[in-house]
Amino acid sequence: MTAEALRNGSGMGGEPAIDEVDLLRAHEYHLLALLLGRTPNAELLARLAGLEGDASPLGQAHAALAQAAAASDPAALEREFFDLFIGIGRGELIPYASYYLTGFLHERPLAGVREDMAALGIERAEHVHDPEDHLAILCEIMASLASGRFDAGPAAGRQFFCRHLEPWAGRFFQDLEQAASTPFYRSVGRIGRLFMETEARAFAMVAEDVSTGAVLRPAG
Repeated sequence: MTAEALRNGSGMGGEPAIDEVDLLRAHEYHLLALLLGRTPNAELLARLAGLEGDASPLGQAHAALAQAAAASDPAALEREFFDLFIGIGRGELIPYASYYLTGFLHERPLAGVREDMAALGIERAEHVHDPEDHLAILCEIMASLASGRFDAGPAAGRQFFCRHLEPWAGRFFQDLEQAASTPFYRSVGRIGRLFMETEARAFAMVAEDVSTGAVLRPAG
């Protein structure tokens, strides 16, 4: 599966101007979708090696990913990706909302994702065979909502995150951080965990201020 897992539908918008914060959020979600959707090849690893960080925990995690990407062997990462997410029979981690929330695949969480995708006017691309509650697909949807790619209201991203990612994605990334055998996927887990925490705090602030009549947009 690639990160381009969504197909244009009636809910697709144009390319509206977005502010810097939402652009950064969209890039973060797209990065996670890309790294959870397929094994990085040499070209992608070279691009990741150029990532820059800052003094924040998330910035330090980006710097660690860049360092790990520069030192990684694509063949070794391909083996670890298989062991972590695919496996013989099943991988060590199963990146689907249904499994993390119910212990089984193809359960009610998947139906909820499909309902909300239909409401947004989008569907899974024909070449993608994974169920839509795969975390890479959910991250791609969030990237598109943050970037304004979908013709959706300002609350759509918060609603989708709170319903489909907040209940389990942070736990998945924490499990990835602990299960990974290489610095590369440990860094992916750390970035995902920290970013999910940031998004949850920001959306909680939005919800609180909406309830009191204030206007506060998510930061991340």
